[in-house]
Amino acid sequence: MTMAVENRVLVVGTGLQGKAVIHDLDGSPLIGEVVAADHDLEGARRFAAENGLGKVRFLPLDASHEQAVVSAIKASGANLVVSMLPVSFGPRLARAALDAGVPYVSSNYTGALVELDQEARAKGVTILPEMGMDPGIDLLLGQMAIAELDEVHGLYSYGAGLPEPDCADNPLRYKITWTFEGVLMAYHRDGLLLRDGVEITVPGAHMFKDEYIHLADFPVVGELEAYPNGDAIRYLDIFGLGKTVNTMGRFAMRYPGHCRFWQTLKDLGFLDETPLPGDGGSISPRQFLAHHLTPRLQFGPQERDLVIIRIRTWGLKDGKKLSVTYDLLDYRDLKTGLFAMNRTVGYTASIGAQMILAGAIRQPGVLSPARDVPAQAVMEQLQTRGMIVQRRAESS
Repeated sequence: MTMAVENRVLVVGTGLQGKAVIHDLDGSPLIGEVVAADHDLEGARRFAAENGLGKVRFLPLDASHEQAVVSAIKASGANLVVSMLPVSFGPRLARAALDAGVPYVSSNYTGALVELDQEARAKGVTILPEMGMDPGIDLLLGQMAIAELDEVHGLYSYGAGLPEPDCADNPLRYKITWTFEGVLMAYHRDGLLLRDGVEITVPGAHMFKDEYIHLADFPVVGELEAYPNGDAIRYLDIFGLGKTVNTMGRFAMRYPGHCRFWQTLKDLGFLDETPLPGDGGSISPRQFLAHHLTPRLQFGPQERDLVIIRIRTWGLKDGKKLSVTYDLLDYRDLKTGLFAMNRTVGYTASIGAQMILAGAIRQPGVLSPARDVPAQAVMEQLQTRGMIVQRRAESS
């Protein structure tokens, strides 16, 4: 194992998720120094001071320029880069890490990073995207559940970031733990499901309609509405599943009533992106909603959010039908102020970075948590950080 004093991690992006990465790395004996880089470091400095983070130093950085990131890696002496910036920054940050010859970890979707796989393998550099909450924890739990079956017939993946029931006290029963603009953009994303062997495309404009939603029950909160969340068919390739699979679904969840409300707003054009003229300029309906609702959907200082990830797989084991379900739950840490959404994203990325530095993940190239990361070990680490992992199996 590499000595802690030699491990210096550059964390690019110090927003809500980035603060969670910094917090977790600072507490690791494997890490000698954490270099927090962003164009605005005021919030990160305040967070580090309030939480007594002694290993963190700060580096002003405009990450929109690839060469600036390369220079930052060299100047900081980092031997690993973690990105907590939006997905649009991913290719240039991964490229910079690859040019510097150091591993790269991110919570964003792989996307265009697949183009770096061959070069990363040749250079012996590990690139690990999708190491967050969703994607991330869902892929790790999926890996564990699938391993329990001899033959997989179906897989459902669920993810939710919600206020606890006691503080779900506004008309939407929803509060913000990441950018509301990002939430509204996700409400336009097309979905792709597999039902009884037939691929079904769910247009973003219809994702909240009754024919695409169903209820899922959870002991902590009761019934939640599940609606399509992106492409579920990609799981077939990610997990290397065969032709025995006839059902796949990937769903986000909200409290009952959410889907009907937002479908109504969609039908009325409130999520349209075309700017409308007004006094002093123009603004789109979606931008108006984001600006108007953001201050009205904030958590109070003593209110907690709840993250739920569920993976349910079913198929055959030893010739008998078996269904395996894994749930992960996490809550806001009121001591640090970190939301469950921040913890599940940032801590997972931090654990991935530490596993690379410790040699538990050695493979070069563009990796996936679904096949290249020791899932059980990550779950054990998340549990030491207060997250709850539960397993249930039902045979017939």
